[in-house]
Amino acid sequence: MNAVAPPVPDAGINRTMITVSIMLATIIQALDGTIANVALPHMQGSLSASQDQITWVLTSFIVATAIATPLTGWLCDRFGQKNIFLTAVAGFTLASVLCGLSMNLGEIVAARMLQGVFGAALVPLSQATLLDINPREKHGSAMAVWGMGVMIGPILGPTLGGWLTDAYNWRWVFFINVPIGAMAFYGIWRYIGKTTAPRKMKFDAFGFITLSVAIGALQMLLDRGEQNDWFAATETWIEAIVLALAFIYFAVHTAMQPPGKSFFDYRLLKNANYVSGLLFIFIVGLVLFATRALTPTMLQSLMGYPAAIAGLVTAPSGIGTMIAMLIVGKLVGRVDLRLLLGAGFAITAFSLWQMTRYTLVLSQSDIIWPGVIQGLGLGLVFVPLSAATFATLSPEMRAEGTAIYSLMRNIGSSIGIALVQTLLVRNTQTMHATLTEKITIANPAALDALAAPNGAALLNNEITRQASMIAYVDDFWLMLILTLCVLPLLLLIRPAARHEAPAVHAAHD
Repeated sequence: MNAVAPPVPDAGINRTMITVSIMLATIIQALDGTIANVALPHMQGSLSASQDQITWVLTSFIVATAIATPLTGWLCDRFGQKNIFLTAVAGFTLASVLCGLSMNLGEIVAARMLQGVFGAALVPLSQATLLDINPREKHGSAMAVWGMGVMIGPILGPTLGGWLTDAYNWRWVFFINVPIGAMAFYGIWRYIGKTTAPRKMKFDAFGFITLSVAIGALQMLLDRGEQNDWFAATETWIEAIVLALAFIYFAVHTAMQPPGKSFFDYRLLKNANYVSGLLFIFIVGLVLFATRALTPTMLQSLMGYPAAIAGLVTAPSGIGTMIAMLIVGKLVGRVDLRLLLGAGFAITAFSLWQMTRYTLVLSQSDIIWPGVIQGLGLGLVFVPLSAATFATLSPEMRAEGTAIYSLMRNIGSSIGIALVQTLLVRNTQTMHATLTEKITIANPAALDALAAPNGAALLNNEITRQASMIAYVDDFWLMLILTLCVLPLLLLIRPAARHEAPAVHAAHD
């Protein structure tokens, strides 16, 4: 991160206002990753788009965010963290207005791309700023606050989006960002001190282009793979080839450049804690975010829950996350981080084991409590992981470090969601065929069902429901196994030395 002046006497007050301001910016960006999902059917009719076309409202945002995220470090080094933060908030808010005012598919896709470009810096900058303005002994509490903003946004997004769409219309899904963005902009402008950049990184255009192409191709492949039947489609092959070639060019080019001359500062990879943190946050995205994507669709497709009710039933998991983060924020620095992480993954594994016992007959409490327990596990993992990852990273490298950290979390989430959705579809088909083989004329129950009016259709629907439930349970088993496999990897993390220099503080204007 950029060097800044020492804190002034009222730094405590400024720290509070800075925290509130940057968390408002973080929340609107985190919300927009999921808040538009429930409004897609309404957008489809309003914008005269097909079901295939309307998904670009989501894809454009995801791809643009992924491509722009690695640029955060260089932009902060070149123009200063505060300036980039203000530009990102203003641009994201304006893009939200354009989304709400869009009259056709092309306009909203373009506006969502702008949202992704400007919003990409908000999450890593909020994390870096909280690390900068807090002394090292308070990093645990700071990461707890940051984690709540990052994690609660996606959880509340579908519920809030469904309410806004039903009570008003889908455009308010985007207009809601305007007052929040305005408050965040004022707070950042008023309370964050000016920063100066001690180093001037040369912009590595080739490195940026190759990395952007690789990330864009990966996100397109993951987002559209299931729809295209993966490698049965030419599009998927093209995306895979582009991904491989672009990443190879990027890796070779970066390795040949001296430090400070390449787009990616590979000195980050020499920090063992940071590299371990990247591995773990990738796994967190892969396992935990993918699991959270399964439950709402299961409730709506198999159990007939309306979108709003499904959101309310899954939202309490956020309560578990907040409770855990508030508690663990006080423990970071006092308890070995590996013990906290181990406890978090163990609790998460227990919640997944509970989910493997799901059937088509579930009460709401059967859904709520495993979600709350999973939220507790997630909170125990997220906060100490963030603290451990950046415990030994020098302050001047935080902007780029937090950007790559957020990128790895997003890539893990995308891969995890694509993986569970693919397995869900294929396992449903496999189990449907297996169950259908059991329907024979020797089975009296089957004969009775087929003799009823529309009996064949009703029987097929029930077989599909049972097959889908088995497929969901198989996904939960996979996530459980992956979570258990993570536990031995905790040995890769080493505690931060107590004699290491404290974090640099931010100044008041």
